Parts: sequence; C-alpha cells; structure tokens
Amino acid sequence: MYDFAVLWDWIAFAVRWLHVITAMAWIGASFFFIALDLGLRKAAHAPVGVSGEEWQVHGGGFYHIQKYLVAPENMPEHLIWHKWQSYITWVSGAALLMIVYWVGGELFLLDPTKADLALWQGIAISGLSLTIGWLLYDFLCKSSLGEQPTLLMVLLFVILVIMAWGYDQVFTGRAALLHLGAFTATIMTANVFFIIMPNQRIVVADLKAGRTPDPKYGKIAKLRSTHNNYLTLPVIFLMLSNHYPLAFGTEFAWLIASLVFLMGVTIRHYFNSMHAGKGQPNWTWAVTAVIFIAIAWLSTLGGTETYDEAAERPLTAFEQQFASADGFEDAYNVVQGNCSMCHAREPLWDGIRWAPKGVYLETEADVAQHAQQIYLQAGRSHAMPPPNAIQMDAEARAQIVAWYRNAD
Repeated sequence: MYDFAVLWDWIAFAVRWLHVITAMAWIGASFFFIALDLGLRKAAHAPVGVSGEEWQVHGGGFYHIQKYLVAPENMPEHLIWHKWQSYITWVSGAALLMIVYWVGGELFLLDPTKADLALWQGIAISGLSLTIGWLLYDFLCKSSLGEQPTLLMVLLFVILVIMAWGYDQVFTGRAALLHLGAFTATIMTANVFFIIMPNQRIVVADLKAGRTPDPKYGKIAKLRSTHNNYLTLPVIFLMLSNHYPLAFGTEFAWLIASLVFLMGVTIRHYFNSMHAGKGQPNWTWAVTAVIFIAIAWLSTLGGTETYDEAAERPLTAFEQQFASADGFEDAYNVVQGNCSMCHAREPLWDGIRWAPKGVYLETEADVAQHAQQIYLQAGRSHAMPPPNAIQMDAEARAQIVAWYRNAD
C-alpha cells in the first residue's frame, strides 16, 4: 500500500506537469492570436482577400503575417492546425481531476457537513455536471442570442454563478472551485472540438473542391474564440485556487469564484482594446482592483468549523480505517507535537493566521482523514514540518510510516 501511495503521487505529479505544459501552450497560442487578430491593419496593395497584416520581430527574425477574411484562393501546401494544445490540456486536466477528486474523493471531493453523499454519487455529480454547461451554452449560441454577443456573455455569467453556488452546496470549497474551472474549461475545449475546428475543415474542403467558402463559418468560430479569450484568466485562477485556502475555505467561495469571472472580463477588455488600437481603458484596472479587494474581504467573512464541532463529528468509514490501525495513537501524538500548531483552526504559530492549504490536523478524525498526505509529507519525505520550524526526528517519522502501513 505504501509503495502504491508513492507511485500514485508521482503519477499525479506527472499528469499535473503535462497539464500545466499544454495549458501554457494553449493559453499562449490563444492570447497570441487574439492580439494578432485585433492588431491587424489594412495595407495597400495587399493580395486579394487579405483583410489585414502585421509585421512582428522575435528571436532576431522578422515575420510578415497576413489574415484572409475567409480563405486564400488556393489551399497552401503546409497548414498548421492549432488544436492539440486544447485537447491535451482538457484530457490531462480530466485525468488529474479523476486522480485527485475521484480516487481521493473521500478527502478532497466530499464535504459531509454540506451533503450526505456516497462517494459514487459525488463522482457522478462531478462527471455529469461538466457536460451541462456545454450543452446549455451551445444551445444559446445557436439560438438568436448568437447575434447578441453581449447578452449572450451575460447569460453565460449567470450560468457560471449558478454552477458555482451549486458546486459549493455539495463539494468541499476546494473541489467546488476546481470543478467550476473544469466546467468552464470543458466549454472552451468543446468550442474548439465541436465548432471551431469543424468550421475550419468545411472551409478547407470548399477550397480543395474549388468552391467559395461561406464566411459565416469564420464568423461563428470567431464568436466562440472570443468567448474563450474572456474565460481564460478566470480558469487559471480557479485552477490555482486549491493552493490558497482563503479562496476556497470560506462559505462565500462560490461568490469569490463568480467575481473572478468579472475580473477576467475587465483585464481582457483592457488588453483587447489596446491591441485593437482603441486606446488603453485604464479604468478597467481600477474596477479590477475594487473587485479584488472585495474578494479579499469576502475571504475573511463567515466562520469555519470549530475544534469542538470537529471533535464531536463521528468518524467516517474511511477515517475509521486509519484511526483503528495499530500505531495510530503514536502517530497521532507525533502529529500533535509537530504539526497541529500550524494546521489548526486557530493556529498557534506566530505569523500563521490560517492553516496551510486549509489542512487541519487537530482531531483524530483530522489525522485519519489526511493519513496519506501525512505519510507522504512527513513519513516518506521530509517536506513537513518545515526544517526551520521544527526538527522531527527519525523515530517520529518511522512511527508515521508504521501506522500508515498497518492501515492496509
């Protein structure tokens, strides 16, 4: 069991690494093409069909870029399709969600104080909910609202707020924000897979057949690409939020997530306006700052579960497995003496106001619930406690390892 825990953690690390790499590639390409598209300028003597061009310099070379309003008269021999960044980002993200929130669902996905769900029920909600947003959003885009992009964006925001609240009613705060990010990212990748790429294939097929491509396909793809552009920054925030308890460890986590989408709009509006040559709307930074301050304020409101409330809560079957294992008492005492002063509902260590990553290690249920994390962080490695804070001796670490192995 202990060897599997180490292997599983490295698999999670590898998948996360892949996810971050492909996400950077996708986001970078998206930002580049949005900025390029907005910055194109009309040029005299441009080839037929060219709507704008731009000169750029990078890496010691000059690049002359031209955009055709629909498509060139003849199909180029070499055509690069920007799609795999999006697909692999989503696939690796889905795999990571399964590793962390499905396999580790007893700890990271379910919050028994919010909803009494079996793990399979939480997993079902997790998986099925990711498709709801795309189906509803796609329906709205294909309706008459597709001709009213501003209203469409407002409705999309409403959907995101509803989903943020809904996730927060059944999942842990950490899982709620992560799932809202996955919910949004699913819409973005589905836009690429189901709309943008098929429309581009239609244009290519028309060119190869000698037909004049219909400009409506480019218009539809442009709408979805613009939506993706405004959703990117909030998704990044939500994906990073699991590292910051102030973002997810509050009863207002759903409202914080909702406000983050507004910040995404204000920030992107500034850069989109600048790239389009429409000036620099500096007021957007003031609005962004106000929203961010509101988020910081919300993160401090509302109380968390007290120590007495946590101590009175009965252990789950998952927690009981570790709490009843031989060596638990010794391991519990080790954690109490080396970890709980920081990982407490009211930390005692100077300079720490909230438990790192929202992990509490005070009650027996706390320690049993985080058994694998304790084993990996303080048993198999010396990551915790920080060496400049407490020097945990080898015997104490051995007690943690022995307890975890006995729980198998």
